[in-house]
Amino acid sequence: MKHFVFDAYGTLFDVHSAASKHAGAIGPHWERLSQIWRTKHLEYTWIHAASGRHTTFWILAQRSLDFAAASTGGLSDDLKAKLMDAYRTLSAYPEVAGMLKTLRSRGATTSILTNGDPGLITEAVQAAGLGALLDHVITVHEAGIFKPHPAVYKLATDRLACRPADISFQSSNRWDAAAATVYGFKTVWVNRSGAPPEYPDMPADHTLATLADLPKLYA
Repeated sequence: MKHFVFDAYGTLFDVHSAASKHAGAIGPHWERLSQIWRTKHLEYTWIHAASGRHTTFWILAQRSLDFAAASTGGLSDDLKAKLMDAYRTLSAYPEVAGMLKTLRSRGATTSILTNGDPGLITEAVQAAGLGALLDHVITVHEAGIFKPHPAVYKLATDRLACRPADISFQSSNRWDAAAATVYGFKTVWVNRSGAPPEYPDMPADHTLATLADLPKLYA
């Protein structure tokens, strides 16, 4: 496999690291707040994609944090601002840098295909020190619609000038892997949470617990 394309949030970057960083200030319910924040953020992207009302990933992150805060007893404006600031520089999972280095050492291309805004994902990549390990960072901004619309996955084949089947697409979001499968990518579901299987009619080609073993799939 020559081309490896990765979802960013939840796949390369830990979306819960922002709340974890401020867990003491949030309180014992910080994990519940973080989960609601993430779930609502995804839901908002789906609704905007389905309704054709595109906006920025950043605005939806703010709105979903407001909802999560209201659902768990409230947060001060100062703390919400700190959480949003931490969202700009989410931690990369520990295996990511080594995995990317291994793939690139074999001559493969490595790219991101993300719902994130161009500036936002650039900050995350730079903060994690991954810039030199990526050939392309592709955002839905170029398509004007969020995943799972097929136009988003087409951005990758257009940028890489290849067929869908020439791409291995990795995502921790099962729905994302399902849509990418339908588009024609080879897909890897990174099931970090040990979630039960779903979308049996749109199966991923592989399932991994982390990205550490990805290079072995195509050794």
